[in-house]
Amino acid sequence: MSTHIYHILVADKIADAGLARLRETVEVTFDVRLGLTEQELADAIGSYDGILIRSAVKLTRKVFARPGKLAAVARAGVGVDNVDLDAATEAGILVLNTPDANTISTAEHTMAMMLALYRRIPQAHHHVSGGHWERNKFRGGQLAGQTLGIVGLGRIGRAVAERALAFQMNILAFDPFVSESEIMGGVVKTVRTLDELLRVVDCLTLHASLSDQTRHMIGATELAKMQPHAKLINCARGALIDEQALSEALNEGRIGGAAIDVFEAEPPTDSPLLTARNIVLTPHLAASTVEAQTQVSLDAVDALLAYLLRGEIQSSVNVAGLPSRISPRGRSFVDLCARMGAILSPWCTKGVERVGVTTCGESLEELGSTLAWQALVSVLGPHMEVRLNLVNARDQARNRGIAVDHAANAAQPNFADSLKITVHTQGQTIEAEGTVLADGRPRVLAIDGYRMELVPERTIVLIFNDDQPGVIGLVGQKFGNAGINIADMALSRREKTALMVLKLDMPVPDELRDELRRASPPITSLHIVTLPPVSDGPRES
Repeated sequence: MSTHIYHILVADKIADAGLARLRETVEVTFDVRLGLTEQELADAIGSYDGILIRSAVKLTRKVFARPGKLAAVARAGVGVDNVDLDAATEAGILVLNTPDANTISTAEHTMAMMLALYRRIPQAHHHVSGGHWERNKFRGGQLAGQTLGIVGLGRIGRAVAERALAFQMNILAFDPFVSESEIMGGVVKTVRTLDELLRVVDCLTLHASLSDQTRHMIGATELAKMQPHAKLINCARGALIDEQALSEALNEGRIGGAAIDVFEAEPPTDSPLLTARNIVLTPHLAASTVEAQTQVSLDAVDALLAYLLRGEIQSSVNVAGLPSRISPRGRSFVDLCARMGAILSPWCTKGVERVGVTTCGESLEELGSTLAWQALVSVLGPHMEVRLNLVNARDQARNRGIAVDHAANAAQPNFADSLKITVHTQGQTIEAEGTVLADGRPRVLAIDGYRMELVPERTIVLIFNDDQPGVIGLVGQKFGNAGINIADMALSRREKTALMVLKLDMPVPDELRDELRRASPPITSLHIVTLPPVSDGPRES
């Protein structure tokens, strides 16, 4: 059996451990091509399944204009402001990042910058190395007892809080997405507004993501609200700060000092901060440790391989509503949903008005949104010219006026968790139900109200017919005459009609398909669906 080979472009320098991980993966080949221009990237990406980048490569709308087979971009790092997310999403390209790998290194660098600023270490170093010894010129302050304000309580913000607490600092924090008044066991207090934080802190450190709402969140107005002795640390994104306003505040003594690792433009050749007073500058070093760069490369490679090889989405930037981690059993239900949607897809040739998913069981509640969008992808995808996947499903549904919803029901006693897909087309509603049993394999339990139990894989033929004697023999004879073995069969009756579901070892020739459709009556309709083989799923303990 042949193995599909995925082709990956390494467009930025990543750690050797990441390249070694690629080399040891037999299902992939890769090219390291550094320093490509925008046009060269645009010409190249269509022949690759995935791209690995860091911060130097810019993936613009022009680069994504002809995506070819490109399925995913993995950024070895947290920020993705060097990727046009709208263009990637429209093209159905998954964008992944690595939010965990550099947390410790960035938090440690934040504390190092704070200490350097408070203890005036850079200035003292230059003083001593220049042959001087005037200790009284470099009297600093201690961190203990100072009030630290943290903007952004994500992974890095919380890691900074943990370390600042070890220095006996008092912690206040602002994050519009944190509603609790106390976090981390009550040792960190939160405030409702940024203004409230600015007025009381001795030191402010930024750990917010960059967006249209946070760009220049610290400008002249905000700096004027801070105490004259207060200090500012930024190891997040340069554009969070208005550099001109900060430079003026430092030079005029309206703020006590700043430590800056990131800049609006890098390298910051024209930044006014280069000549500002009472400032410590580093060249975007927060994540530049051996440990962080190794881990960030490994995480990026692993995330890309997980998606290409197994369809697993980890740390996605542009898939809305997707849990950060899906359990193996949860992935089995996503796979089941994709197979059930493909089975319903032949009924949707005239368009889709609404797709709904209903889950039964507590374990599926958080997957409801993901399952609903996966159902839309599988139902609608075969009928679209553009590539449809979880990345662009929401935009495509909105553009076409298709409603997508999900509902959750409590588990029924003595019944396994299950899901139902309901598709509303023009003048017709069609449903499918399914579950993943203890053996880890998916089962279709009903199609359009016809009850059954079938593992959905390989070539499946759905034959609706009048419920009368001889139909099974008629169908069996036609397949036998064509030399096609029926590997499995499910039969279900409802009133005066029946559904015969056949699972085959090989595709159905066009001639046989047409012959079966001509046998009307008793055959009223026929649909053929091809699905991948089912692998052994996670078993219940």
